[in-house]
Amino acid sequence: MCWQEWGLTQRGQSGLLFQQNLTCLFFPNQELALKSLGNEGLFLFSSLDTNKDLYLSPEEFKPIAEKLTGVAPVSDSEEETPDPDGETLSIVAKFQPLVMETMTKSKDGFLGISHVALSGLRNWTAPAAPRSVLLARQFKAFLPPKNNLELGEPWWIIPSELNIFTGYLSNNRFYPPAPKGKEVIIHRLLSMFHPRPFVRTRFAPQGAVACIQASSSFYYSIAFRIHAEFQLNEPPNFPFWFSPGQFTGYIVLSKDSSHVRDFRLFVPNNRSLNVDMEWLYGASESSSMEVDIGYLPQMELESTGPSVPSVIHDENGNVLDSRDPSGEPIQFVFEEISWQQEIPWQEAAHRLEVAMYPFKKISYLPFTEAFERAQAEKKLVHSILLWGALDDQSCSGRTLRETVLESSPILALLNQSFVSTWSLVKELEELQSNRENEFYSKLAKLHLEKYNFPVEMILCLPNGTVVHHINANYFLDITSMKPEDVESSIFSFSTNFEDPSTATYLQFLKEGLQRAEPYLQP
Repeated sequence: MCWQEWGLTQRGQSGLLFQQNLTCLFFPNQELALKSLGNEGLFLFSSLDTNKDLYLSPEEFKPIAEKLTGVAPVSDSEEETPDPDGETLSIVAKFQPLVMETMTKSKDGFLGISHVALSGLRNWTAPAAPRSVLLARQFKAFLPPKNNLELGEPWWIIPSELNIFTGYLSNNRFYPPAPKGKEVIIHRLLSMFHPRPFVRTRFAPQGAVACIQASSSFYYSIAFRIHAEFQLNEPPNFPFWFSPGQFTGYIVLSKDSSHVRDFRLFVPNNRSLNVDMEWLYGASESSSMEVDIGYLPQMELESTGPSVPSVIHDENGNVLDSRDPSGEPIQFVFEEISWQQEIPWQEAAHRLEVAMYPFKKISYLPFTEAFERAQAEKKLVHSILLWGALDDQSCSGRTLRETVLESSPILALLNQSFVSTWSLVKELEELQSNRENEFYSKLAKLHLEKYNFPVEMILCLPNGTVVHHINANYFLDITSMKPEDVESSIFSFSTNFEDPSTATYLQFLKEGLQRAEPYLQP
């Protein structure tokens, strides 16, 4: 049943309900809703019923109303009050679609995957709005909350509302909630790529974080990082979530937000995979979900130049023509900014990364560099080999981060006795096949021999010899068991920590050190 059929059917079958109560669509219980709507209809109803009270308020029903009427009213939060003295900023969107061949499912020709499931992905070949003009003052959301922040000191533009205790948001959603407050500008920008951006991701860490990269008397250069995702499908298809690893960028704006000198937002494309994708195969929250990863070559927003006045006045306040006598637009000349304080972009980006992921308080070096450092410092290599990225939104990456790697005792031991790295399976497969450096090829081969889906934690000597390893699924299985049920010969729980995940991973690291001790003697 498609959404048009659903809408018409409900207006026909439940017309009296709408005439008597124009504020909602309501079902007394789940059974009646299922009987009235059917399985797929209930799935759509549930995707709109954000608070799960079996009651569709006008706000919740709005996405369907917009589809049926073809009219999308502007929310109060997005209305722009005309400002004759304000400036406007022109932004262009640059987009190259996902390279389908980089998806792991492409290896078998997407066998078993219906064309409909991937329709939203395949049809997304260009930005929704290639160009947009925004008011400069809308970017006030990027300004720091106070003026005495140090360079590189992070603050939250959009705070994360999720953690390991709050769980995750529903997968069964098609339409984003109306943005509020500082979410509005982020939503407006991301809508240039696709009409259904979710400013808050389903999984932690959500939101947007920023820091001052440079400061002058009148300007800030602000670095930012945003975690957001897109819903590519609409009913009757099931949800398809498209989650870039991150959006990052910078904005140079005046301290009163009246002028924007430069703006850029983009998805980093320096690794071989940078997007996580998840899609449902059924009309319920518990339906099976398919997961894949891929490479997005370009997803970028960039200002065409500094913001300019909407209306030009002379010294007497008279309105001037925005074009010269020859008909060409008037060219503005802007003074060069002299930065009084500045930190490198890489440092600002790392500060934001640590704010999102505390486990990155320790450095994760590139794969080959980690072994060189371990050799020099006589340490073990703590390596995490993943199917998807450690800082993406995949289930394996989320669980590993939230249960283990952000624990203070583990961070301390890793910092003291290990050199850490993480790699993608695809990257090591490429390194293994590269015969230009036999040593690096051997390192990759030794790792891949121990790998099992989805994540393998590996401890090895500087020469690549693996002394200990554990699979993430096995690790999660044993840490979910009662201590008395775990075989003592495998891992033992320490009584010093209440959290079995922390205790077990610490034991894993310590056993690796013990096994490697004969090889690391000076």
